[in-house]
Amino acid sequence: MSGKLNISSVVPIKPDAAAKYIPPLTDYRSASTPWVEAEFRCLDLPADRVMVGYWTGEPGTVQLDPWVYTEICSIVSGRVAIDDLQGGRLEFGPGEGFVIPKGFVGEWVTLEPSSKIFLAVY
Repeated sequence: MSGKLNISSVVPIKPDAAAKYIPPLTDYRSASTPWVEAEFRCLDLPADRVMVGYWTGEPGTVQLDPWVYTEICSIVSGRVAIDDLQGGRLEFGPGEGFVIPKGFVGEWVTLEPSSKIFLAVY
């Protein structure tokens, strides 16, 4: 991988972070009338290994150089931050999700006792 990834490579998982996609009804066996939905796809990766888990952490910092997998996080409680080496920072709290790409170099900062559901794509 050329160059180190910075904070702009961390993708918040929310409707305004991705293009709206409406799955065709032909993807389903049946659907109620009316059926209304929209997807906001933030990540599409091939994967040989996927791990899903629940994490808890106390305030502190860990530096990863580089992040060894793409991690999809949904914060359940508490508050965390992701810092890059250039001084960029994103903070996330309950109900917020984000993607940290494999190869990202920076720090995970647990700002207060926190928990998350995560999916790691190797």
